[in-house]
Amino acid sequence: MDKPTTTNTGVPVESDDASLSAGIQGPLLLHDHYLIEKLAQFNRERVPERVVHAKGAGAFGKLTITGDVSAYTKATLFQPGSVTESLARFSTVAGEQGSPDTWRDPRGFALKFYTSEGNYDLVGNNTPIFFISDPSKFPDFIRSQKRLPGNGLRDHNMQWDFWTLRPESAHQVTWLMGDRGIPRSYRHMDGFGSHTYQWVNAEGQRFWVKYHFKTDQGIEFLTQAEADRLAGSDPDYHRQDLWEAIERGEFPSWTLKVQIMPLSAAEGYRFNPFDLTKVWSQQDYPLIEVGKYTLDRNPANFFVDIEQAAFEPSNLVPGIGYSPDKMLLGRVFAYADAHRYRIGTNFAQLPPNQARAAEVSTYSKEGAMRYFHNDAATPVYAPNSYGGPHADPARAGDGGDWNFDPEMVRAGYIQHSEDGDFTQAGTLVREVLDDAARARLVDNIAGHIAAGVREPVLTRAFEYWKNVDADLGKRVEEAVRAQ
Repeated sequence: MDKPTTTNTGVPVESDDASLSAGIQGPLLLHDHYLIEKLAQFNRERVPERVVHAKGAGAFGKLTITGDVSAYTKATLFQPGSVTESLARFSTVAGEQGSPDTWRDPRGFALKFYTSEGNYDLVGNNTPIFFISDPSKFPDFIRSQKRLPGNGLRDHNMQWDFWTLRPESAHQVTWLMGDRGIPRSYRHMDGFGSHTYQWVNAEGQRFWVKYHFKTDQGIEFLTQAEADRLAGSDPDYHRQDLWEAIERGEFPSWTLKVQIMPLSAAEGYRFNPFDLTKVWSQQDYPLIEVGKYTLDRNPANFFVDIEQAAFEPSNLVPGIGYSPDKMLLGRVFAYADAHRYRIGTNFAQLPPNQARAAEVSTYSKEGAMRYFHNDAATPVYAPNSYGGPHADPARAGDGGDWNFDPEMVRAGYIQHSEDGDFTQAGTLVREVLDDAARARLVDNIAGHIAAGVREPVLTRAFEYWKNVDADLGKRVEEAVRAQ
């Protein structure tokens, strides 16, 4: 072997195999620094897993713009002909690192775009909606989907207790219990920005926007029986499928489409357009094709590129802003804060999170694991008289702007004419699903409820589904009673 083993600082080591001891049977010696380094490094080679979306997979690719949406946004990555490097991470929501890929669960669909104006992160799911509409309920929701504190087991009764007490969950739970609750692979599912965002064009005109990534591989799903079998025989099924498809050169792709709503149309729309438990009708706001998103390169190292990847909705670029979506506004704080806890204060300097096409000029300094730094002559404060960077409103985005009531209140969304917790879930059941899909929905719901849901939650669960659709609720109750 021509290459010697070294310490982490490059010093050649004497042995890969044996520790230094005081005689063959004597105690080990503390000054065997390589042994200490190996054991200490081993003890620390894991970072805390994500509280949510812990188990996942990812790859690198690019977004190629084939349409023209410049009338709606000035963001450079969405201009005609633009090609932007990107990183994607897909994940389950509730499962831990070692959990099976094929549990019934929403899938995270997180994208990082390395644009010339800085990194833009779009953090969504494989569903266009979510279980709750206010971020104050997010910790409660996630805890109800995790494990009981006493025995450390997941508990269906706990899940249904929360869902039935928060009826705005009905739309998402209908998606979850339907066919798309277990995609066949990450390649065979759609992705959504889910939230309502704001686009701003070069003239300063503003629009509300929703993102849809439509899989070019086609929607395919696993039955509950197939998923259960794979959970035991191949728990990394989705991770392996994505890796092997890219290695074969079968690069998965999605067609990016958007819905655009004029700013002035939001107040009078029949659903509150900022409520994350609702969708916009595509009959009202048709999909506009924007471009092609393709994954064509696997990570060189899973831990470095995927486990350390940090996606945060606070990463916006000029031409893109926020909206009155309460869940989005809550995530703007929570995601970056989670990364600082999990992978450190300077997480933006880690390879997958670095800006690649834009220069970084910041007054951030020091902190654990910092290795990029300003020139010694550069001031570390603003304002200054020595040539340090200064904020430029003309180049920056404003994060979105809208009119709002300045009175501070604790209230839900303004109810629009067709808003209701069960309205869109019922429409999904009656008008979107066919008879076979409705039958599978009944089986999935009944199987989930029958696996441990107790009174008084059981009665509420039946009422929950009868509120979605009377016939569906009746069939679910009959199926559960039969079991």
